[in-house]
Amino acid sequence: MLAGLILAALCAAAVGGPLGATLAFNSPGAGSQDRPRRSSNAPTPTPTPVRRVNQTPAQTTTPARTQIVNRPPSPTPTPTPPRPLPGQTIPILIEPPPPPVLIPKPTPTPAEDDIDEGSIVRVNTELVTLNVRVIDRNNRPIDNVRQNEFRVFENGVPQPIESFTREEVPISYGLAVDTSQSLRFQLQSVIDAGKTIVNSNKRGDETFLVRFISSDKIETLQDFTSSNDLLIDGLDNLYVEGGQTAIIDAVYLASEHVAQYKKGDDSDRRRRALIVITDGEDRASFYTQDKLFARLREEDVQIYVIGFVGELEKEKGLIRKSEQQKAMNLINKLATETGGRAFYPQSLAELPQIASEIVRDLRTQYVVTYNPTNKARDGSYRAIKVAVEDGSSRDKRIALTRNGRIAPKGEPAPNRTPPPRTSTRPTSGVNRNP
Repeated sequence: MLAGLILAALCAAAVGGPLGATLAFNSPGAGSQDRPRRSSNAPTPTPTPVRRVNQTPAQTTTPARTQIVNRPPSPTPTPTPPRPLPGQTIPILIEPPPPPVLIPKPTPTPAEDDIDEGSIVRVNTELVTLNVRVIDRNNRPIDNVRQNEFRVFENGVPQPIESFTREEVPISYGLAVDTSQSLRFQLQSVIDAGKTIVNSNKRGDETFLVRFISSDKIETLQDFTSSNDLLIDGLDNLYVEGGQTAIIDAVYLASEHVAQYKKGDDSDRRRRALIVITDGEDRASFYTQDKLFARLREEDVQIYVIGFVGELEKEKGLIRKSEQQKAMNLINKLATETGGRAFYPQSLAELPQIASEIVRDLRTQYVVTYNPTNKARDGSYRAIKVAVEDGSSRDKRIALTRNGRIAPKGEPAPNRTPPPRTSTRPTSGVNRNP
């Protein structure tokens, strides 16, 4: 009997222990000290994700005193750029500068001659015109060459010459002067040389004047005009200014301006040239040399350069050329690619003679026109070479002209005949000197 009592007591303890503890935990009067401590090793239950669709505040289980308000969706945050690690540099992206533009000078547009409105002059756009200068070995001009002594080649293929003349035609040229600090000591002599060139203008010639420093300071002081007084006034207003010289940009814009300028009364039979006065050191141009010379091949503009390179550094490194050599390479290429000339005065006293030689070269040239045998309008580059037979005394004669041209693209525009009208002008359309 005693054994039965002991067994009953053990069963009651096994059943009553958990139940008593549960009752004590849930009892309103029980304090927190009566709660059983949970072991830190007990696994934490993982909440089951719930998909909420159009949920109202009442459907959300939240702690007491928490209010849910339906707010509009917040905007997508802007990503924060990563912070650089120690010793790391994050590059700053800067938009490239815009292409340079030629700053115009508001000047009255010259009155056009009496061409009827709507009339179009018939021009054979297939013909190629070359301004050819012929010299001897001593760089002296030769002015007695006949048409049958010329030979024209395009990509090595002989071309038929359509016309040939020694007749003077009007000249449209630009005078571009570097007015950076590098030329401050030569500026007055440069102005005097410019006046010598301008004073040689003849009837029908037109000139425009531009000063340049950096890419944003390529400024027209006087647009195309036949008035020597206006041009000389513009030369007298030249002044030096600080800035990073942009020769390539200045030549690009000035030559483009010369190439696009046309006068309506001479059927575009004008000789076009650009005279550049600079030290040749390009510091900060927008355009590259490749883009410049690709553009020059599309234009029939001869470039003459007066280069003051004496003050540039002559020392060169192991893998780099000297500043003077780089400047001379650019100047020489400008002249040879366009059939012009380069001059390197050793003293300011040489400038009047150089100005006279430029004027002589522009006046003593042959105009040779040929009809290209390759009619493909594919925009390709065509190399040009002109040869001249030696004279009777077997003296060497050298023909100088541009090195090539860019073929046009697309179909040619149809030509329309202008309406008949009475005119007292010569049929050749050339301004002849009295």
